[in-house]
Amino acid sequence: MDILWMLLTLPYAPVRGLTAIVKVVAREAESQQHSPVNIRRELEELDRAAAAGEITPEERDRGQQRVLERLTGPADDRTPSRRNGAPRRPAGARRETTDRRDEPRRAQGGRR
Repeated sequence: MDILWMLLTLPYAPVRGLTAIVKVVAREAESQQHSPVNIRRELEELDRAAAAGEITPEERDRGQQRVLERLTGPADDRTPSRRNGAPRRPAGARRETTDRRDEPRRAQGGRR
């Protein structure tokens, strides 16, 4: 069965090889993009260009923000647990809970 399967899928071998190569290249690009050495080099290049007068301080700040966002993700007000858009509770606020001891009484129509 393996030989038959190999013969039937032989025309797709170049596609599978290309897919594997693309995955390796993408993984390497991702690691280079988040490499601390490359991040530091980009930040130093921005500082050097600003000191030489090639870019304005505002452009340097935008460039630094772009590099840091690539490292940490966009600086929006939502935390990963809030991605569904759930509103935040104020600091110190407690979550509303029901008293589970009263549930059987409520179900039976009893008083609290």
